[in-house]
Amino acid sequence: MSEIDFRRAQAPDLPAIVALLADDALGAAREDALTPLAPSYLDAFRAIDADPNQLLAVAVEAGQVVGTLQLSFIPGISRKGAWRGQIEGVRVARHRRSGGVGKRMIEWAVEECRSRNCSFVQLTTDKSRQEAHAFYERLGFIASHLGYKMGL
Repeated sequence: MSEIDFRRAQAPDLPAIVALLADDALGAAREDALTPLAPSYLDAFRAIDADPNQLLAVAVEAGQVVGTLQLSFIPGISRKGAWRGQIEGVRVARHRRSGGVGKRMIEWAVEECRSRNCSFVQLTTDKSRQEAHAFYERLGFIASHLGYKMGL
């Protein structure tokens, strides 16, 4: 595998990030990768970038964005005031899937959470993503909770 660097996303990365988010059956129905991007994407990027407890990251290989994820660092009173790392929006470019990029991204994200003194790392994944469930379990995640969402 060639060299992959992980870094905080920058505004010029947004079209590639949105394209990654849109490149599957679920994302295609909820994202709009047409350029110019909808202003809401830039608004969201600015909010994430300004928040010290948010990290939108990209995996870059040979100058190209090949993966993305978002980390949220969440303080809590429960668990004796534990911080948790929340991993969301994990995507790998179609041509790089099943090649170890996703594994390296998650390992990198877990280390970022450790460096921020998080007590644990959590993530959610759609119930229909059976391959993702197996992937996260291979990496040591346990399906210990049931999550709920409500659209507003």
